[in-house]
Order: sequence, then C-alpha cells, then structure tokens
Amino acid sequence: MTEPATLYETLNPATGAVLERYRLHDAAACDDVLDRAHEAARAWRETPFATRAALLERVAASLEADAPAWAARMTAEMGKPLAQARAEVLKCAWVCRYYAEHGAAMLAPEPIATDASSSAVHFDPLGVVLAIMPWNFPLWQVLRCAAPTLMAGNVVVLKHALNSSGCAASLERLFAASGAPDGVFLHLRLDNEATEACIADDRIAAVTLTGSVGAGRAVASAAGAALKPVVLELGGADPLIVLPDAALEAAVDVAMTSRFQNNGQSCIAAKRFIVCRPLADAFTQALCARVRALVVGDPTDEATDIGPMARVDLAQTLQRQVERSLALGAHCAVAGGQRAPDSAWFEPIVLTNVTPGMPAFDEELFGPVAVVIVAEDEDDAVMLANDSRFGLGASVWTACPEAGARVADRLEAGCVAVNGLVKSDPRLPFGGIKDSGVGRELGVPGIRAFTNAKSVWTR
Repeated sequence: MTEPATLYETLNPATGAVLERYRLHDAAACDDVLDRAHEAARAWRETPFATRAALLERVAASLEADAPAWAARMTAEMGKPLAQARAEVLKCAWVCRYYAEHGAAMLAPEPIATDASSSAVHFDPLGVVLAIMPWNFPLWQVLRCAAPTLMAGNVVVLKHALNSSGCAASLERLFAASGAPDGVFLHLRLDNEATEACIADDRIAAVTLTGSVGAGRAVASAAGAALKPVVLELGGADPLIVLPDAALEAAVDVAMTSRFQNNGQSCIAAKRFIVCRPLADAFTQALCARVRALVVGDPTDEATDIGPMARVDLAQTLQRQVERSLALGAHCAVAGGQRAPDSAWFEPIVLTNVTPGMPAFDEELFGPVAVVIVAEDEDDAVMLANDSRFGLGASVWTACPEAGARVADRLEAGCVAVNGLVKSDPRLPFGGIKDSGVGRELGVPGIRAFTNAKSVWTR
C-alpha cells in the first residue's frame, strides 16, 4: 500500500528551505488521540497536586538544560532572533515553576460564610482542554496555557499552527520524557474543518485559542454550539500614550522593545504610539533614529534585531496595509517594507500623520511597523486610544502617579502598564476585551478558567 501524499511543509522563513514534511492527522488518528486524552483525564484529575507540580518542575528543568536547542528550533521555524528565542524558553520554565509552586493554593476550596455549618467553592477540573495555539510564540503560548491547565487537573490536546509543527511535536516528546502519563499532553495536526469537528466532540470539555479575530469568532461559534467554555486571546492594536511630562528616553526604549520584539509579531505589542503634541517631535525624532539603527539580518546571528517575518503571506498583508495607509495620507518617516513580493523579509517602517480611518490606525499591523499619532492633550490621547475595536493592552507614560492612575482607569483594555512594558506575567491575569478576546489566562482567574466552580453546602 502506498503512503499518502505529503500535505504540507514547514519552511525556514529566512532561507526558504524546507525543514520538515508533515501529514495531517486523519480521523482515525484524531479519534485515537482523543480517546487517550479522555482516558488520561479520568486519572489525572485524581492525581495529587504534588505529582502534578513535580511534572511541571521536570519540564522546566529540561527546558533550561536544552535552551539552545529549543531556541534554534523556534528560530528555524518562524524567524525569531536567537537571543529572543532563548528568553522565551526561560520564560516557559518560569511559568511551569510558578504554577508548580502556587497552583495548589490557587485551587484550594474557598470558604464562604452562609447559614450552613460549612460552605465553600471547590474548583474541579473539567477534563480535556483543546488548546489552539499560534506560531509567533510557539513555546510560550502553549506553556502559559498548559502549566495552569495541567496543574488544575485537566489534560491538554494541542492543535498548533501548522508552521510550528516541529515545536508541537517536540513539546509532546518533552512531556512524555518528563514523565507525563500517556494522554496528559498530546498534539494533533488538523485543518480548520477537522478542528471544528474536534471542538464538537464530546471528549473535549473546553477550548482555548490564541489567534486572530477571525479564528476567535469561528472557535467561539463552534464552542458555543457545543455549550463548551472557551477562552480567547485575540489580536490587539495597543496604544502607548506619552503625556507631556513623560520621561522621553524611557518611553522610547519601551516603545522600541514592545513594537519590534519578535520581528513585530506580537499581539500585545504597542502598535499605536499616541504622543501629546509638546513631545511629539522629540519622540518621533528619537524613535526614527533608533529604528534606522536596527540590524535586520540572519536571525541566528546574535547581533540581529529583526529577522524575517514568519511567512511570505504575512509580509504581503502588512505591505498592503502600509500602502493603503500611505494612500490615505500617512507619511513614511522611516522607509522600509517587503524586500520583494515573494519575500518574508520586511524592513522596519515608521509611519506618521496617522489618523482614524487608516489601516495603520484601525487594524492590527502584525509586523515591524511603528505608528505615531499626535494627541492634543490627555483627554484627546485617551479618546484616540479607546477609538479601537481592540482592547488587549495599553500603556501610559507620565511623571505624575495621579495622571497615570487616572488614565489607566479610563483605558478600555484588559491590562494597562504605567511607565512600563505590557507583557504577560504568570502572576497576573491576562486577556482582552472587545475584539481582543474573552476570558483570562494566567493568574488566579486563568488557572480557574477550566474548572467547575462547585458550591458545596453542608449542615
């Protein structure tokens, strides 16, 4: 019997070379994975917290020991600069250790005073969680989901982005080598149709997705039809507000890090720099000088700041968004763009004179393009920041603590940083509102997201 044809390849975006050839899991293979996960969930929910924590500790230790190899794998599959890839590996070890240490306390029954002799809320695992994850942080996105989910007594079936298939397979092997019982962490290579069928399957108890708004709507619809809980972390067009009294150099430093890390491909990157007029010229000049100094090149070179985008089609989409914005009156303060129509390489750009109605203002620019928007004052800055269908993160820069707190309260976002970088942190809940998603990952709300909050009343 002949082997079925190869369905897709993963490519190194820096060179275009084929990395691996994969086949999607067919219906029989998917059925086997779901059976194994469903059976594992029955036992894992009864496993002591100490045993769950020990697994996460072993995963963390293995990640740290093999950090160079993990980083090289990520860089090859999606072009992340190598130093940033190593940092991602170490952050993954942190999230595993954090929930190994704190997960049991976060899930302890909460006593509530009622007319009962005793009453409390218990947090029981739901079962098999389907995790649909993206390519841009191919380890972190998975483990920031898996660590709290596994600690809560659930098991994970990972449906990763196909261009991160090597990372997905390696993560499955990592958990197995770390002593995870069969079925506790498995992965599936699925197309959209098969993913929708998987969501509807009775063996799946809940679904989590990090991805685009379109993917979020599709997953929410499928999960809703099956009456299953869902957490969605979607796109963002995060504002970074610079008030007139801000420390300019510090604001520019964080603006650069936020916008250009991971080759500009981050949901929580600051994508709209909203600068009050008194600092607008100085901020723009400093930003442009820093962007011109960025090193674009081989992502395996330690000196590289910006590698290729993860896929050619992503660079093409970003190029079209820039061109449409320029046609509507935006100004290119630092010229760049896609090197060639069939290239994943994209030179950094700074756009100014950006206003509502342009793609650079209204849409998510998922790549190395910085956007400067001038606000007249604090009120105007807040209005511009909230004039968005997104609401993932936001930041505000000011020397006045009262102004920082005041603006933070007014911003429509799931997380706000005052004089700091917006990032996901295992200790804090993370997620967005509006088109940026539903529910929360991380923190106490995140670890309880896929539990049954069961009231137990006793007389």
